[in-house]
Formats: sequence, C-alpha cells, structure tokens
Amino acid sequence: MEAKAVAKYIRMSPRKVRLVADLIRGKSAEEADQILKYTNRRAAASVRKVLKSAVANAVNNHDLLEDQLVVKAAYVDEGPTLKRILPRARGRADVIKKRTSHITVIVEEKNG
Repeated sequence: MEAKAVAKYIRMSPRKVRLVADLIRGKSAEEADQILKYTNRRAAASVRKVLKSAVANAVNNHDLLEDQLVVKAAYVDEGPTLKRILPRARGRADVIKKRTSHITVIVEEKNG
C-alpha cells in the first residue's frame, strides 16, 4: 500500500528542487524529514511540506504505520514557465523565464 502527495506550481526551478528530492529517495520517512529539516536550501521547505502531507495521507487514509513508512519515490516535474520581459539597452528586450515545479512524493510501508 502506498500514499502520495503532490504540490503543484511551486515557484522554484525544477533543477534546483531535484537536488533536494534526490537526498530523500529510498530513506525512511523519519530520516527524510530530518535530512530536509537541516538541508540549507530553499527547496527543502517545500519538499518537506509535501513529504509530511504524504505521510499524513498514509496514516489517515490508508491506516499505515508512520514509523514503518519509506520514501518510495520523490520526483519533480516541470510546471508552466512564466515569461517576463526585461528592458535592455538600445531598445532591446530580454526574456526572463520564471520556472515552476510540480513536486511528487510517494511513501509506502516497508515489508517487515
């Protein structure tokens, strides 16, 4: 049995969030939470929030034991990109891409 949580349209570059998601894949839920708590990256707060949501879904919706949960999968997909214009010299313009992310965390009960 597994439980899943998704956060969509997070205003961070997927590339930066993936660095944090890679840290917790395959770890126990408790260990993953501790890793994210002390990771010094802005994306860690968002990934931790999704992890906590997945754990809560597992406990409340599927009656799984919280201390037996393992992060089965943690991945980050690219969301829509917001395009903004930045004026430059001599009448030119540059496009600034403000990227967004969809964060997904799946936890499952480890087989005893």
